[in-house]
Amino acid sequence: MQDETKLATLGRDPEGHHGAVNIPVYRASTILQPDLKTLKQVQAARERDEQVVSYGRIGTPLTYAFENTLAELEGGYRAMGFPSGAAACSGALLAVLKAGDHLLMVDTTYGPTRHFCDTVLKRFGVETTYYDPTIGTGVAALFRSNTRAIFTESPGSLTFEVQDIPAIAEIAHKHGAKLLLDNTWGTPLYFKSFQHGVDLSIHSATKYIVGHSDAQLGIVIATKESWPDLRDSTRAIGTAAGPDEVFLGLRGLRTMAVRLERHMRSAIEIAHWLRGRPEVAAVYHPALPQDPGHTLWRRDFLGACGLFAFELKQSFNETQVAAFVDDLELFGIGYSWGGFESLVTVAMPHRLRTANPWTGHGALLRLHIGLEAVDDLRDDLKAGFERLNKAG
Repeated sequence: MQDETKLATLGRDPEGHHGAVNIPVYRASTILQPDLKTLKQVQAARERDEQVVSYGRIGTPLTYAFENTLAELEGGYRAMGFPSGAAACSGALLAVLKAGDHLLMVDTTYGPTRHFCDTVLKRFGVETTYYDPTIGTGVAALFRSNTRAIFTESPGSLTFEVQDIPAIAEIAHKHGAKLLLDNTWGTPLYFKSFQHGVDLSIHSATKYIVGHSDAQLGIVIATKESWPDLRDSTRAIGTAAGPDEVFLGLRGLRTMAVRLERHMRSAIEIAHWLRGRPEVAAVYHPALPQDPGHTLWRRDFLGACGLFAFELKQSFNETQVAAFVDDLELFGIGYSWGGFESLVTVAMPHRLRTANPWTGHGALLRLHIGLEAVDDLRDDLKAGFERLNKAG
């Protein structure tokens, strides 16, 4: 089946739920068994890693449907739901690391993931080395005898550098290390992680999977080899996604293909238009032919989402930037992305980078292009540029 058909059909069981098109929300902790014999049978099935309903935190028909759908969509073996994208990143790292290990972490990683490395992992005796996202095969020189994992995020947060995932995967596996990828931008539709050598693919399902800015949710998809470590460490910690959030995630999957196509088309059109603006120094979007990561993006990705950034020229001050941003009508000022609405934030990558300091000089604005009419979004940005120039 094509991905669009999978999104419409996987994870459904009308016959098992009185004909309901969607699996109902299972708000359950205790699962009652009719007798001790059945209880022992369920426990034995769980020990064999079968997807039985034995306790709410372990899994229900709804959570299994959500996890299995995403695993099949991206080509993984099994998946585990988490209460947020940040929890998914942390949970994936805990699944592959122990005290005394060394981690290679991409310098452009999501801020909360960096914080987790610099605090929790450090306290547990795991050393983190940050590396330049454009280093490619040069990352081999950073491996040590105790390097157990390399974490990638492609494109990178805020500045959208594309990594050579297949090349990095080959190096990681040569050294006996696991390759982790935060694939939120690529989504299970536009970057097929397991075809490129990834061991654990991580998504903030809060973004395009939920798609409506009304739930926090994460998912980690694993290969067969990596699944036991992910399963055991996650269940030992007691992490589990909530039933209502999982329901919204599975519902969001049904329309993700059509939403993403619109996000992509509108974002590329806006990005091209921004390149022609005299106030703009650079646009960071891998789908643009002028972008440094375009060749890798075209080789490995099947599409692009609605998130990218652009840099204003150095001559504009904070007052002018505020004049541009504050009175935008269709772009909300806020964190996250992937919902139906357009968003804008002023990014500050210079605060986060250590291996690859940010060299940009003008204000960096990150846009999420939503589902509004692209002409209306362009008019809103055009009015913002007019305010920017008048405030000088």
